[in-house]
Amino acid sequence: MSKPVVKSVPSATAKTATRAASPRQKANASKQVKPEGRAKLSKDKPRAEIKKALHPRNAHLNGYDFPALISAFPQLKTFVRPTPYGTLSIDFADPLAVKTLNAALLKHHYGIGSWNIPEGALCPPIPGRVDYVHYVADLLAEGDKSCAMDKARVLDIGTGANGIYPILGCQVYGWQYVASDINAHSLTNVQSIIEQNPVLQGRISLRLQPDDKAVFKGIVQPEERFELTLCNPPFHASMAEASEGTKRKVNNLQLNRGNSVKAALKLNFGGQAAELWCQGGERQFLATMIRESQMFAEQCLWFTSLVSKQENLKPCYQALAQLNVDTVKTIEMQQGNKITRVLAWSFQSAAKRKLWRAEHLAR
Repeated sequence: MSKPVVKSVPSATAKTATRAASPRQKANASKQVKPEGRAKLSKDKPRAEIKKALHPRNAHLNGYDFPALISAFPQLKTFVRPTPYGTLSIDFADPLAVKTLNAALLKHHYGIGSWNIPEGALCPPIPGRVDYVHYVADLLAEGDKSCAMDKARVLDIGTGANGIYPILGCQVYGWQYVASDINAHSLTNVQSIIEQNPVLQGRISLRLQPDDKAVFKGIVQPEERFELTLCNPPFHASMAEASEGTKRKVNNLQLNRGNSVKAALKLNFGGQAAELWCQGGERQFLATMIRESQMFAEQCLWFTSLVSKQENLKPCYQALAQLNVDTVKTIEMQQGNKITRVLAWSFQSAAKRKLWRAEHLAR
């Protein structure tokens, strides 16, 4: 793997420092941060009433156009079959079929000619991943039409072997990326994807996280600025828990198709260890991320992360209330019956965020 290049930032520098809490902040430390964002579904609302609501700019709003995908990526044809309802689909319990579908989507919609992941690596659902990218793009712009997206620098924490967020962010908005991971083999695979796709070259820098208990420390360099950070944290607390989650996923997919479950043959498509689990699970990972974000409060405009478990939001709000955080937002993304959340926070006031955009993201 070639060495990642750290580019200089032609802007006013920001010091990396931890802010001390004021007496007033300490007095309010026990108060919960009230997140802004879309109204939540009421607890008693039936799941069946939840409707598909991808972001309006999502290229996958109308589902998969399999004829067009096969035309762009003929290898997909092997896996496409008619459903009992007369539509075309693939077997989503088949890891090779899902990986081939992803390669076709990336080629047809995002101009990525070559994409591959090692056996056992996490194979991300493209529509959901690009939804996250679209929503944080809106967060960054805050309605400012003069915001030049292609000038934004973005940090992806835990990019995995698939490198999906840098790929999508580069191709949809022209973002410049730093992508980090604790697994050197994952970064080697992302480097291979970059080298095989000229459109990505010079736009993604890779950094190995030397400390598996750190998030931003060791990655964010002094005087470096980012407009956004993205993260899809490992949400299980152990390998056993992750394996059980994979079995349930495969079981549900197979039962929906009326077939027997062959979980033993399917376990590898759910993701590698660092992609699926870490000590303490998602809650501990988010707690570490929030704590470390204060150290880089002046170097990043927005910190964001996916939160898969709703019960993990409350401790996040409580942790953010103890820091000098100006704004906290929770963005809900709905895909079919599944709801995921983006937790976003900024240490910068609305006025400072506007000034930041004027200085660094003006057209």
